[in-house]
Amino acid sequence: MVHTYEEALSWIHSRLRFGIKPGVKRMEWMMEKLQNPQKKIKTIHIAGTNGKGSTVTYIRNILQQAGYRVGTFTSPYIEHFNERISVDGVPFSQEHMVELVNLIKPLAEELEEHDLGSPTEFEVITAMSFYYFYHMAEVDIAIYETGLGGRFDSTNIIHPLVSVITNIGHDHQAFLGDTIGEIAFEKAGIIKAGVPVVTAVAQEEAIEVITTIAKEKQARLYQLSQELKIVEYQLSESGEVFSLQTPFGKLNELTLTMKGRHQVDNAALAVMACLYIKSYYSFFVEEEHIRNGLEKAYWAGRLEELSSEPHIIVDGAHNKEGIQTLVQTVKNRYHAKRVHLIFSALSDKPLDEMVQLLDEVATSITFTSFDFPRAATAESLFDKSNHSIKWFEENWKEAVNSILPTLHKEDLLLITGSLYFVSEIRNYFLESGKRE
Repeated sequence: MVHTYEEALSWIHSRLRFGIKPGVKRMEWMMEKLQNPQKKIKTIHIAGTNGKGSTVTYIRNILQQAGYRVGTFTSPYIEHFNERISVDGVPFSQEHMVELVNLIKPLAEELEEHDLGSPTEFEVITAMSFYYFYHMAEVDIAIYETGLGGRFDSTNIIHPLVSVITNIGHDHQAFLGDTIGEIAFEKAGIIKAGVPVVTAVAQEEAIEVITTIAKEKQARLYQLSQELKIVEYQLSESGEVFSLQTPFGKLNELTLTMKGRHQVDNAALAVMACLYIKSYYSFFVEEEHIRNGLEKAYWAGRLEELSSEPHIIVDGAHNKEGIQTLVQTVKNRYHAKRVHLIFSALSDKPLDEMVQLLDEVATSITFTSFDFPRAATAESLFDKSNHSIKWFEENWKEAVNSILPTLHKEDLLLITGSLYFVSEIRNYFLESGKRE
């Protein structure tokens, strides 16, 4: 038995030694022992390479505006571990974590003696979330973000009201496959019989895979640019403005404060998911709830402004597609700025391509590292860059503090890379009072 939050967190993290073990059999075993709470809650399931967290946030905010109590299960965390399991944006308490660990720990120990083997950290957290949302938080609906892929993800034991696949890109190829088609097949594993799926996937190869699986499952498919269309898009100083044509009617001049053209796609998927459960499951969601929910939505570490003077932004662009999106946003929105980049990433990413993309928009670029098992060294990143003004500094605090005094009004400091890195940067600014 654990008695403190620290003990509970330590036990959860101790499960990391079991690594990533695709499959849902261990989850099904644990849930059976807990009388299947996941079957007793309404859910929305979200998979995709990028944009999952933002889409979760948009859906949550819309449904909150409509008066619903909304659970969210997301990963990784940005500020505190507890935020992975939240209700109405509020992380579950340390006391609840202790209680849940004491509930799940005996099951995990029993499972270790079983042929199925020990549950992983992610499986343990997922199990905790199902029990918490049904028995303790009593949510009206829970939104689940997959951890890795979809088909064999531990969240894939739910039967949601609607499924969402944000996009497909090259990430986690060791587990999901090398081609877009293979990765799409894994993501499309969340599609359930008769459950509609909403997607912003653009590549023909991926669309073909998703369309085929949706037909096999008799799941109605809503595609962005087909049944769902973004029209009249424009930049605004505070964010993005767009109109959306849906099978349920048109919504004019929706406003986002989360910046980037990609956020329009994420918001469109969220709106469609909410309109679907309104139309087919009698959720009371009005246009004002959609408008207010989108405008108030906020997701830490996504083009997040830490300071206006000097101008500092952090963004967790942690894979090639994320960097491509970030670069396009910088070109569209910050072309008048001198962009000074600080970048750190995990070594198992396509770093050559990511660094070359960042070179395109940087006035200067500093490479750094952080304390994480798979973090690339600053020098190895530096060697991949062809930029004429570049540095490397293994200590990221030194890298940040050396550039801050040099910034002027026309400068933008953009800190990007691994979400684990961005999390450390955010906490540093918050705790040191550097954020304005």
